[in-house]
Amino acid sequence: MFTTKIQVLLLFTVALFLNACEGDGQSTSEAEEGNVNIPELLKRPEALQNAMEWDQTQSGYMQMSSKLRLEDPEAIEPRITLAKIFVNEARVTGEHGHYYPAALQMVNEAIELNHQGPKDPNLEFDALSTKAGVQLSQHEFKDALATAKQAVSINPYNAQVYGAVVDANVELGNYEEAVAAADKMNEIRPDLRSYSRVSYLREIHGDIDGAIEAMERAVTAGAPGFESTAWARLTLGELFHRYGQPEKAAQQYAAILRERPNYPFAIAAQAKLAMDAGDEAEAERLLNEARGIIPEVGYYIQLAELYKKQGREEEGKAIEQEIMAMLQDDVDSGHNMDMEYAALYRDHFEDYDKALEYIRKEYENRPNNIDVNRMLADIYLKRGELDKAREHLTKAEITDSKHPELARIRDEMAK
Repeated sequence: MFTTKIQVLLLFTVALFLNACEGDGQSTSEAEEGNVNIPELLKRPEALQNAMEWDQTQSGYMQMSSKLRLEDPEAIEPRITLAKIFVNEARVTGEHGHYYPAALQMVNEAIELNHQGPKDPNLEFDALSTKAGVQLSQHEFKDALATAKQAVSINPYNAQVYGAVVDANVELGNYEEAVAAADKMNEIRPDLRSYSRVSYLREIHGDIDGAIEAMERAVTAGAPGFESTAWARLTLGELFHRYGQPEKAAQQYAAILRERPNYPFAIAAQAKLAMDAGDEAEAERLLNEARGIIPEVGYYIQLAELYKKQGREEEGKAIEQEIMAMLQDDVDSGHNMDMEYAALYRDHFEDYDKALEYIRKEYENRPNNIDVNRMLADIYLKRGELDKAREHLTKAEITDSKHPELARIRDEMAK
């Protein structure tokens, strides 16, 4: 349920598809007839039902389900389209445990069916690029990179799949390869997705002004009111907040909510600003509002931190139980949550042994990632293991990142 940069992938594409699917549609229950096993489209929380694409999502789901149940149960393209719908709903609703396995089921069936007859390279490409996006969202970065490279081998002229190559390489710490893929992506099609990748890479390499400029271009390139545009603007606000411009961050979050009321990620971001400003009552109100819309575990963790700060032990223990159950739900649905567990044990429980246990597992999978090394440096510092802290701090600084935590770690080491 944690949100990451890589989840921008496919959202703009899905939004365009949903526009094309707008029509009369059927009720969701009607799609349950027949013998084809199609995962359910969950009813959105009421606060999210007014979003412009919800009617289109339901219509698209019904149309694709009907094609499978009433026309051709072995059709490939409707399965790929359903997978894309499920990816979008995972992002919008936070129901990752339901939708990501559903998306993988559909796309794996599509690939298997395509291999049973004369293989259609266009369908193969579409299925593989969609699968790579799901694997990224599940934090299976090595698998995602392999899948994306398969897709590139079929069609090296599609910008979207290079986004998956960028994202997987970033997460694996292959930064030169990520830059090369981002350059190719922008060469083919400069748009919201490609500009956002440029922004991430510029931040990684310490060019904060350039990162902000690229994300502003991403926002401008997006369609007003769509989730992908709201996500880009949210990321822009987070850039402003992270690098000492909270007023500009607040402006971005307010702009999101004007275009897309009840967007929970913007509401939770406003809560962070309120906490920084010392307005704990407003932060609590906003966090409760956000978690009333979608079950995003990050909101619960923010609230747990607030309860801890205020000494509200009973409420804190109750929400800690909810957090652990939510994280386990993600793990049970195939989501790698080692990084999130490490952060929780470090920041909230202050259990540095347990935090180290989780972050070491993540390090084994991607030893060159600067975020992983930054967390390792911090945890070793808190354990008093300064030599190991310095080793991983050096690896975290290899791209000239200006992340504020790096300065804090350096300052604490110097004491």
